[in-house]
Amino acid sequence: MAVRAAGMTEIRIIAYQRELAPAFQRLNLAWIERLFAVEDADRKVLGDPESAIIAPGGQILFALDGGEPIGTVAMIRYSAARYELAKMAVASSHQRRGVGELLGAAAIAFARDAGAETVFLLTNSSLAGAIRLYERLGFRHADDPDPPEYARADVYMELPIGRSGS
Repeated sequence: MAVRAAGMTEIRIIAYQRELAPAFQRLNLAWIERLFAVEDADRKVLGDPESAIIAPGGQILFALDGGEPIGTVAMIRYSAARYELAKMAVASSHQRRGVGELLGAAAIAFARDAGAETVFLLTNSSLAGAIRLYERLGFRHADDPDPPEYARADVYMELPIGRSGS
């Protein structure tokens, strides 16, 4: 998938490649360290994304500006019908240009193609811009059925997708 956004070269969304694992970690640590504390759950996922995300059937997507990774998002498989949209990060130099929306849409398409019925996410109420993005993507606020793994997670959102796109 490739699109152009204002002030950028062509933005391409690509699937995980082993050599991009450091970019996944760097992009996520940048926002987590700036706004919150890095937690054990972060270290597990960011330190070994192949075992934590890819091997169980998930995916990590990257937004590239030219050849430079400037954004990322993970789809973590919880079951055949349920995925978590997680670890979305866009470099501060590329924020507010539609990159997050491209990544989110690509992640949802991945989950739909994988047969998911529901995508959920956890975020923090202080991240108003992120919450607006998730709402634009179709996520709705709901009650979290499980205790969150992250101390910073105080907002739970879901998106029913089904295979037909419903």
